[in-house]
Amino acid sequence: MSLLVPSVHELAKQPITEVPEQYLRPNQDSPIISNSDTLPQIPVIDLSKLLSEDVTELEKLDHACKEWGFFQVINHGVNPLLLENVKRGVEEFLNLPIEKKKQFWQTPEDSQGFGQMFVMSEDQKLEWADLFFILTLPSYARNPRLFPNFPQPLRDNLENYTLEVKNLCITIIDRMAIALNIEPKEVVELFEDISQAMRWNQYPPCPQPENVIGLNPHSDAGALTILLQVNEVDGLQIKKDGKWIPVKPLSNAFVVNIGDTMEILTNGIYRSIEHRATINSEKERISIAAFHRPQMNKSLGPTPSLVTPERPALFRRTTVAEYYKTFLSRELQGKSCLDVFRIQN
Repeated sequence: MSLLVPSVHELAKQPITEVPEQYLRPNQDSPIISNSDTLPQIPVIDLSKLLSEDVTELEKLDHACKEWGFFQVINHGVNPLLLENVKRGVEEFLNLPIEKKKQFWQTPEDSQGFGQMFVMSEDQKLEWADLFFILTLPSYARNPRLFPNFPQPLRDNLENYTLEVKNLCITIIDRMAIALNIEPKEVVELFEDISQAMRWNQYPPCPQPENVIGLNPHSDAGALTILLQVNEVDGLQIKKDGKWIPVKPLSNAFVVNIGDTMEILTNGIYRSIEHRATINSEKERISIAAFHRPQMNKSLGPTPSLVTPERPALFRRTTVAEYYKTFLSRELQGKSCLDVFRIQN
């Protein structure tokens, strides 16, 4: 269970010129900084083409999953008005007065609510960010302390958004199965009654942005993460060929990334990628991440048809619950959790 920590949002409201020691990380890798027009960019997938069985678009998806682990999805069919309403509602919620936020704060027994995650010790370096974490699907798993108490119209908009994003996730997984030439039912059965959690990230500005981190470098534990950028502030970076590359989110697109669960299921063909969030000196950044995974009681291992004499199983079989228990019991640290389950040949 993560330790409770103070609000960075409140700290950033004060006229600080020096960052408190617990947040200082002076020796980070710098991102590639050059003319942004010449920077490599994550692939862009057109969902409408994918659904019309455009072979080229399916090949683009396959390439994105193998080589990048990240892509943006356009023409996804989610109503732009719903996206705007969700963005506005989440931003207002994250900027509630601290007294109101305390009703939604994490507790020692419950990591859902406002706070931080993966804080395992008192002397651990903290992230320059606040988050709000909540289980959204299946609806029977929701926390009665949180979801029903959201202000309207956020609650209704969120209800619609969770379903739209879940359906998008299942559609993408279905297309991945086609690209991998496996029986869709081999994978889709795992995602019946899919689990979805959301993390709303708030990265306040910092006077020394190069000396703090908004989100530690890590890969996600789940199958697919679908991210909506709330405002036009850069900060997400991915690790490609050993270098940090900034992601430029397209307006109204979703940024999708592969998690460890999908790397295990595809026997390492599709890869989860390390990513991190950096901080701006003047502007706050807000994003909405939706994480998707199979139910905790499901068995997790390489899909049988993707294990061949040429490509033996790369990961040992486990359960979704065991994987998450390991993931949540550690600090966020690259792909170190996935390595625990890797078969050492």
